[in-house]
Amino acid sequence: MKNRKINGGMIRRFSPLRLAEHWVNAGAIAVLVLTGLAQKFHTLEASQWFVLHLGGIDTVRLIHHTAGVVVILLTLQHILATSFLVVLRKGQPGMLINKKDVADTLENLRYYFGLRQSPALCDRYDYKQKFEYWTILTGQILMTVSGLILWFPTVAARFLPGEFIPAAKALHTNEALLIFLLIAVWHIYNAIFSPDVFPLDTSIFTGRISRERMVHEHPLELGRMEGIPLEAVLKERREEMHLLDAESPLLH
Repeated sequence: MKNRKINGGMIRRFSPLRLAEHWVNAGAIAVLVLTGLAQKFHTLEASQWFVLHLGGIDTVRLIHHTAGVVVILLTLQHILATSFLVVLRKGQPGMLINKKDVADTLENLRYYFGLRQSPALCDRYDYKQKFEYWTILTGQILMTVSGLILWFPTVAARFLPGEFIPAAKALHTNEALLIFLLIAVWHIYNAIFSPDVFPLDTSIFTGRISRERMVHEHPLELGRMEGIPLEAVLKERREEMHLLDAESPLLH
């Protein structure tokens, strides 16, 4: 991790491949949400207007299926690339949930309630990012399976009981709403409205994050990257937090 580039106080966090993967996936999911909700709530006037302006229900379904194929391919690519990194290149599975994530959650709750002076010491990904990641990834897998059953019901009926088709429809629509709400509320808040990044977290555009944020949010990773003792990183974070407290207008 020491060879991660630091340029003008900015640290490379995401590769160009990950940035492209994120934005193509985001675009495909946006198309799926729009075309899927228009079909689910087809009695609404807005849905009918949307369908008519796209050329009819057959065109909407074609666009929905095409975007679905894109998401399926991206999900498979992501799983295979991550597995390759972990198994063949001995990379660290940074998104795996472990006991430390539970401890970090409890420590941050104590910090938020003023029972602790500093937040938890997080590594490359904290527990909130892992929760969001696994919710979306498992959601996309469930959407893929249920979507293929609905797309090819006669083929699915050859191998599965007939009850799976209406169950797949209920799962597909409800899981779609869950993912939409997660992205609309949780993800957008963390990327735009969170006090730590407001008015915008630019890392997903540039692939870089400031060293100051690394000190505050990912001190364990920063210590490994720069080859410095954790105590030095923590000292820097304490000094930064004291400075922010001194500058707070609530204290004057």
